[in-house]
Amino acid sequence: MRRPATGAVSLRAGTLTRRQVLRLGPLAGASLTLAGCGYSLSGRGSFLPDYIRTLGVPMFGNRTAYSPLEQIFTEKVRVEFQGRGRYQVFPVDTGVDGVVRGDLMSISAAPVGFNANQQASRYRFTVVVSVSFADVKQQKTLWENPALSFSDEYELASAASASLGAGAFIDQERAAVDRLSSDFARSVVSAILEAF
Repeated sequence: MRRPATGAVSLRAGTLTRRQVLRLGPLAGASLTLAGCGYSLSGRGSFLPDYIRTLGVPMFGNRTAYSPLEQIFTEKVRVEFQGRGRYQVFPVDTGVDGVVRGDLMSISAAPVGFNANQQASRYRFTVVVSVSFADVKQQKTLWENPALSFSDEYELASAASASLGAGAFIDQERAAVDRLSSDFARSVVSAILEAF
């Protein structure tokens, strides 16, 4: 059997020099990575059928004691879909190609960080929402999560907020609720569009 020359690699079909292997290495690695990965960049893909161009996002239901939350979360989901640039979004559930429905089940805030005076300075907000996306033309649900739990931590605007009740806390910490609803909307829209 003939051995390859120094600096050459033997393959079944022939031999390659070390320089050729080094040139092909990155291409082979990229090909394997792309072929083995079924994911796309977040926010770039959509598994929705092409005929879905208009979306209805009617007002979410609200089973919590905090009345403005359904308006905030609904609007954030609408804005997030519009920001994707591919869909027209309407606040209705008729005359559209797809419908997103949501129902806020609960929201809670728990202290997770404290200052030197042992006052809460950081809270973990957790919201549980029942969300679904239906294809109106095919009359079937394409994605749903009956108890989607979304949590994140946020700093308090002031130490005085820590001693307030939950309702007053949510009223005073609008910035945290605004960030929570924006983060939630991004998560939900990505889940619907990318089917994760």
